[in-house]
Amino acid sequence: MPSWTVERVVHFAPGDFVRGGLTHFGFRDRAGRLIGIDHPRHFLGLVDGERVAWTMGAKPVFDGVPNIAAELAYPMYADVLPGGAIVVSNLGNARLYRVDEEHMRAEVLVEGHAVGMKDMGNAVVDDEGTIWVNEVEGSRLWRFAVDGRPLLTLGDGSRGFQRESARFDEVRFGWIYDVRRGPAGEIYVLDATNYALRLVDIGARVVRTIAGDGVSGYRGDGGDAREARFGGDPTARFDGPYSLSVDETGNAFVGDRFNGVVRMIERATGTIATIAGRPDADDEVANDPSERDPLRLNLPRISSMDYHAGRLYVPTDLSGDRGDLAVLVRS
Repeated sequence: MPSWTVERVVHFAPGDFVRGGLTHFGFRDRAGRLIGIDHPRHFLGLVDGERVAWTMGAKPVFDGVPNIAAELAYPMYADVLPGGAIVVSNLGNARLYRVDEEHMRAEVLVEGHAVGMKDMGNAVVDDEGTIWVNEVEGSRLWRFAVDGRPLLTLGDGSRGFQRESARFDEVRFGWIYDVRRGPAGEIYVLDATNYALRLVDIGARVVRTIAGDGVSGYRGDGGDAREARFGGDPTARFDGPYSLSVDETGNAFVGDRFNGVVRMIERATGTIATIAGRPDADDEVANDPSERDPLRLNLPRISSMDYHAGRLYVPTDLSGDRGDLAVLVRS
């Protein structure tokens, strides 16, 4: 299991969008460009250093910055289609947009409610150019063609769980909080209310559980990830681990929100370890910018992690609409 160090910590005050060339929440596309997302203010933007090249939202956000008009409602994720168009998913209105940067236009690609979706989480583009979208409360995973046609639905909308491999026609999920593309075209699914990480093998048409045993807790470091447990809070609106990211070799990173830590599942060995954070996380305490030990970081309410080019970006919410972004790098 590789070791990590803290490269930097950036503190975001209320209203900040870009600070130190980073955004509190954001994702890098396949070309390495940063697309920052402001979920509660319902916009996103392409970031170039301290400059915002353009935004996307219902109306312009920053003076002098061009805006692509679209009725975003709690945007969640952005990815790139073959040919360069961007797709943007929205939790609030279950719409998937296709964005043409060259002509500064956006169109609705999928009207989720019209096809029976309860809501819409992330949207990731696979190696074939199709789009995988998770329903959060709907407990289903959808695959759409590049023109927005539904191709496949995994799950029947009822909550369930299989610890072993499950065929596409029998698989069940809990609430799904995150999906990501793996390096070999597989799709990773954070089955949060089942406290598990699952992997969609498209070729074999099965879904395998690769971490978690379906029960909340905090155990498993150093051992088989399938026997591990992630934190939960049954009184929370959204229970279970919140965030997922995957590196170029298939190692997975789970934001274990209610344990206040980041867990890494190593692809080669199937083992799990805590690589950052500590269980006594406090949402009143910002991190010391000089801290370099990831296991001393204060990481309350981890959400929307991102991995790119050897760095793991870990955003955490603090009280009063503040937040920290910890950037981890392999040491």
